[in-house]
Amino acid sequence: MMIEIDDPARRARELLRLGHVDSTVTLTVADETVQAVPEQDQERTDADGRASTVHFLRFPFTDEQAAAFKAPEAQIVLGIDHVHYAHMARLPEAVRAALAEDLA
Repeated sequence: MMIEIDDPARRARELLRLGHVDSTVTLTVADETVQAVPEQDQERTDADGRASTVHFLRFPFTDEQAAAFKAPEAQIVLGIDHVHYAHMARLPEAVRAALAEDLA
């Protein structure tokens, strides 16, 4: 996941508010919510609480959830439920299909 904010001053302000945002990301697949697991190769929130602009996330799907994700036209919703940023969006079919290839 990449946080892209063009304005440097705004980006600095927002990243200070988004510490640990990576632990608030979910995917909803076939009415089941799967919590993202941030990669632990390095801390993505610094000591000041500033989030990194780049986060690496895994979604530990069950076999059934993976099959549901791969189904053409499946309704997949990405969610972020951070105290300073909450948003949900349905993945477009082209994005779902491209990501489904990684589940082979």
